[in-house]
This record gives sequence, C-alpha cells and structure tokens, in this order.
Amino acid sequence: MNAYEELRNGTPQASIFAGYDKAFDTIFDANITTLIAALVLFSFGTGPVKGFAVTLSLGILTSMFSAILVTRAIVNLVYGRRRLTRLAV
Repeated sequence: MNAYEELRNGTPQASIFAGYDKAFDTIFDANITTLIAALVLFSFGTGPVKGFAVTLSLGILTSMFSAILVTRAIVNLVYGRRRLTRLAV
C-alpha cells in the first residue's frame, strides 16, 4: 500500500502511524542482518577486525534509534498537533 492508499483509508495522522508501523519491520530486518554479520566478525576476527565489528554495531544501533524514534518524533512534532485534511506526499 502506498501513501495515497493510506490517506484514502483514514486521517493523515493514521497514515503516518501506519507508514511507520510498516516500515519498522523492514528497518529492523535489515539492521539485524548487519548486526549478525558484525557478531560473526567479532567472534572470528582479531585485533582491528574486532574493533571494526564493535564500531559497526554501534553505528547500526545508532542508525536504528534515529530511523525509528527520532524521525517519528520529528514527524509527530510537525504534524501531530495540526488537524490535517491532507498530507503532502
């Protein structure tokens, strides 16, 4: 379902919620796959490879946090208090 179909089925706020709800699974899946790769690197690597695995893991966790929580907070801050009749896509 794209953004236009979401808007036809409800309010813009409901469309924003549904979009983030559907995007969460994709974001989570892609980042967990990379975290598994970092775990393998940390387990079998030595020296600088372990350091890279730790840095990669921290970067992925930070990216997940910002992709899920920070952007949602910003969108809710911008659109959450308004009574919108349509949402610019």
